[in-house]
Amino acid sequence: MWKESRDPQQILASVRPLLQSFYSRPTELVAAEMIGKLLVLGNLIGRVVETEAYLGMKDRASHASPGVPARNAVMFGDPGYTYVYFIYGMYHCINAVAREGREAGAILIRALEPLSGLDLMKQRRPTAKRWHDLASGPGKLTRAMGIGPQHHGLKLFEGPLLLMEPVGAPVPRIAVSPRIGIRHCADWPLRYFEVDNPCVSRHLLNQRSHHYLGRPWSPEDVSLCDHE
Repeated sequence: MWKESRDPQQILASVRPLLQSFYSRPTELVAAEMIGKLLVLGNLIGRVVETEAYLGMKDRASHASPGVPARNAVMFGDPGYTYVYFIYGMYHCINAVAREGREAGAILIRALEPLSGLDLMKQRRPTAKRWHDLASGPGKLTRAMGIGPQHHGLKLFEGPLLLMEPVGAPVPRIAVSPRIGIRHCADWPLRYFEVDNPCVSRHLLNQRSHHYLGRPWSPEDVSLCDHE
């Protein structure tokens, strides 16, 4: 059964903007706390249900690892900005720059639970057979939301693309696992997702995850997660 789209004005009546200070903290902590927040672009609204943290130059899976080419310069800049890049010659991915005491850091938004604008999302993602497949991956969600290179380098705390917090919403149950689809640092537990949400990317790691510890990650935590 296709989910009915909610009125965006009703949703936005009970949200508050996230300040830039939200992003000026350890990348891992922000990645976990982004779960349950709302990504808003006009009347299109999706609830963040999956993220991945990418750290500084020592993280070989991060675009920051080579240093500061033009492509990734925003990762080394002020927190709270968007980092949008094109991958595999097929689709865009959107990240939020977040860091504290580190030379770079960004968070890949991996999946959204669509709340408003589902008809337009379906037009943009005609191959999606179920509503929870509309934005259940980083390339899917950018297509569904209409996010592209024009949204690179924007302030998520000012718009037009916003990350907002629903007021009074239940605290989501968050799990952590290694990141998906990478070769380097594949055992680092930096993927966060809401437990049992159907919009999360389907992966075996969902069954071998651990509940989020509620604090920034450290290398000692690798032993807590199964390796990919």
